[in-house]
Amino acid sequence: MWQRIQTLYLAIATVLIGSLFFSKFATVFGDGEGEILYREYVPYLLFTIMTFIAHVMCLALFKARMIQMRLCIISAIVLLAFQIWIGADYFFPPEGVSRENVVYSFTAVFPIIAAILDVLAARNIFLDEAMVQAASRIRGARKSRRR
Repeated sequence: MWQRIQTLYLAIATVLIGSLFFSKFATVFGDGEGEILYREYVPYLLFTIMTFIAHVMCLALFKARMIQMRLCIISAIVLLAFQIWIGADYFFPPEGVSRENVVYSFTAVFPIIAAILDVLAARNIFLDEAMVQAASRIRGARKSRRR
């Protein structure tokens, strides 16, 4: 399991998404000074929980490659939607908060990085599955020639 590159991609993506539970999204300066955490805002919390569970399942399903690949692709799509939501919040901040008074954390790009890692993992899972299918076909052809 751990010797495959896709497992490394998935593990890094899982760590990135898991770190969002403990990170701040932005710092607000001015009148309503404070920090905005990912776990305080319900849509961010839901996206984080969904993608974290999907990544853990991807890591656990290393024997069912096709399911693992499909789950990686679905997770990448959800992470892309999460990144779009974060981008929308960047361009249209919450009411009462000026965009000049908000400093966003570097963790705001973690979803897109994890989505890229998911796509790379899905590609490598597909290549592994193609290699297994080709080897199976060769073994089957070799057995039929012996008879």
